[in-house]
Amino acid sequence: MQVEEARRLLVERLGGGPEPPSPESAREVIAQLAHPGTLGPLVRRLSVGDLELAECIRLSYRHVLGFDKLLLLPGAPRFMLRVHFWHGTAGAVSEDIHNHRCAIASAVVRGSVRMECYQPAADGVPAVAYRESIDGPGGAWRLRRVGEARLRLLHSEQYGAGRSYGLAARTLHRVVSEEPTVTLFLETAPQRSVTDVYVRSRGRVGGSGSVPHSGDDPGRTVGPARVVGDVSAARAERADPPPKTPLPPAVYLAELDALAGSLGY
Repeated sequence: MQVEEARRLLVERLGGGPEPPSPESAREVIAQLAHPGTLGPLVRRLSVGDLELAECIRLSYRHVLGFDKLLLLPGAPRFMLRVHFWHGTAGAVSEDIHNHRCAIASAVVRGSVRMECYQPAADGVPAVAYRESIDGPGGAWRLRRVGEARLRLLHSEQYGAGRSYGLAARTLHRVVSEEPTVTLFLETAPQRSVTDVYVRSRGRVGGSGSVPHSGDDPGRTVGPARVVGDVSAARAERADPPPKTPLPPAVYLAELDALAGSLGY
C-alpha cells in the first residue's frame, strides 16, 4: 500500500463528522493496515526517508517505559498512525493504569502483549489518582494529584501477532509486553483535553525515586518524588516531567528498515 492510499483509508474509515469514531471502526482500520502485505510496502516506502521525515522524527522518541514510539503518518487532529517497538528489556518499568484523550486501536505485528482493563470499585486495589493535562500544543505536561481511588481488574487478555483491539477514550487499562514486540497504534480525534492516571499503591516505601507514567502520549517520567509511609495516602512533591527527545534520524530509519525486512519487503 502506498502512503496516500493509507491516508485515504484512514480518512474514509474514521470519518470527518462531529461524532468521534468508534473503537470498533478504529480497530477495523488498524487491523487492515497491520496486515503484512499492507504494512510491509508502506513501511518500506517510509523507510526511504523522503516523506515528511522531519515531522515524523520530531514526534518519534524513546518512551520512558523502554519502547520506541515512531510516527508513521501524521494526520492531526483526525488521526496519528504510529508503530511501537517493544524491546522486551529485562526489568522494564510497568505501565500505570490510564486512559486516553481519544479512542485508540492497536494491532500486534510481531510478538505479544497482555491487555488489562480496570474499573473503579470499592473492593479494588488502592491507587493514587492523577489528572494529566498539557499546556497547549507542544507545551509542558502537567500531572495533578486528585486523591485516592480503588480499581478492580475487569479482564486480562493476551494478544499475539495478527490480533487487534480498540478502546474508548475513557477505558482504564494498561499494557504489558515481556518479549520483543511490534504494534501498530492508532490515535483518533481528541475527545477531551485530559487523561486519568492511577499509580497503584505498593505498600510502605521510603527514599526518592521516579513514578513512571503512560497516558495518552506518555513519553516522560513523573518525578523525582519523595514518598514516606503509605503511598496511597502520601502527598508527594513531583518535578515537571522531562521533555521528549526525538530519536536520531538514523535510528528512526533503521527501525523502519528492519521492520519492512521482517515483513518480507
